[in-house]
Amino acid sequence: MTGAAELVPGFRPENELERQLSADPVLLEGLAWGKPRAGHPEGSVGEHVAELLRTLDSWGEPEPRRSELRFMALVHDSLKYKVQNWRPRSGDNHHAARARRFAEGYTGDERLLAAIQLHDRPFQIWKRYRRTGEDQSQPLGEMLGQVPDPELFLRFVELDVSTGGKDPEPVRWFRAELARRGLTVKG
Repeated sequence: MTGAAELVPGFRPENELERQLSADPVLLEGLAWGKPRAGHPEGSVGEHVAELLRTLDSWGEPEPRRSELRFMALVHDSLKYKVQNWRPRSGDNHHAARARRFAEGYTGDERLLAAIQLHDRPFQIWKRYRRTGEDQSQPLGEMLGQVPDPELFLRFVELDVSTGGKDPEPVRWFRAELARRGLTVKG
């Protein structure tokens, strides 16, 4: 089987957790999955992760935040290949819920697990707001109630949206909504 370094160009494990992850056949299969599509012109999940890791390197994040973001980048989309396309892509069949369950085998840190599970939720809430014009305070509040570390969560959402195929507008909206709620975050 192809290794993580081949699937994520430029990747080299930086700690024991990354070494364990990079040998996991479930993760490797997930990193290999994908082709160019809307929101992901880079193609495979591994290519997407490579972009995120390059961006993260350019940000100069201090430890342990850098390692936390690297872990989330490696895992967050890696279970898309397990989504059953004949079922609704929600609940247990959402790629992020599957990624969270996978990540639970490597960490019990709820900050990381919640960020992995909810990383697409701000975009979904924003999309509904844009489509309907309806107030999204309730779904946004419910989501934030599940996020133990809003600053880490926002930073990961920003990282995930940093690739070429993603619209940055939902992140600007989300950041403004956090500020409106008094949850100011650096960056």
